[in-house]
Amino acid sequence: MGTKMVELLSKLITSSKEASLDILVLQFTIVNAFMVGKPDKASDWILVDTGLENSADFIIESAEKRFGESSRPQAIILTHGHFDHIGSLIKLSNHWDIPVYAHELELPYITGNKDYPMGDPSVGGGMVAEMSPSFPHTSIDIGYRANPLPSDQSIPGLPGWKWILTPGHTEGHIALFRDSDRILIPGDAFTTVKQESLLSVITQNEQISGPPAYLTTDWVAAETSVKRLRDLKPSLVIPSHGQPMQGEELRRHLDMLSHDFKEIAVPDQGRFVDRTDHPSST
Repeated sequence: MGTKMVELLSKLITSSKEASLDILVLQFTIVNAFMVGKPDKASDWILVDTGLENSADFIIESAEKRFGESSRPQAIILTHGHFDHIGSLIKLSNHWDIPVYAHELELPYITGNKDYPMGDPSVGGGMVAEMSPSFPHTSIDIGYRANPLPSDQSIPGLPGWKWILTPGHTEGHIALFRDSDRILIPGDAFTTVKQESLLSVITQNEQISGPPAYLTTDWVAAETSVKRLRDLKPSLVIPSHGQPMQGEELRRHLDMLSHDFKEIAVPDQGRFVDRTDHPSST
């Protein structure tokens, strides 16, 4: 029932906008997906994440409008495997007959071998608690289409970009970064909307925060990941949850989040337990 309500909200408020000349943000209200590539190069683009289960048709229509009816991405890149990022993965990868890349630690969740922990609907007392007692945590199986990202941090189909391991929200979560203009796609490593608040999500009121709390499993790693991304000094951030942020506003907010991470991001200080078994950043 809860996921149907989320999908209905997404369907009612779906849109797209250019964040840069070669990045189109597909906005499904509670989550974003991204088309990265210049519109005049129909075979030279990739899709980052796939939104919800009912997002596929809008993504296909947007691709045809931007790149041409016969166009398809070179690959789908996943920041991680949570339900709101892989909802249309099976349909889109089959429709386009393309490979899917994720960090090797995420592969078990998209090949049917491992399930995420259950989401915590009590965290934040907001969106999760209002719309669903628990979000889906079961894995999917895309079979032979699943591939690990290259160990050299390159991204297939995206020259000039690199992936960065940013664990915390999930153990194999990644962000995408382009050195030439310092554009950052942080996935769920941090957000620019209070994702736990239904009102904040609907209004898209800018409020930089940590990863969505109800599905984050390792707060120590999450804090380290935020600081690592802050140290990149991004000029423009295009998050999976919320609106793009740039310039001085971005620098100020990221500094604040990095300095006061526990107070801003962690919903229960008792959850902030030092762990040494989370993956090292590579």
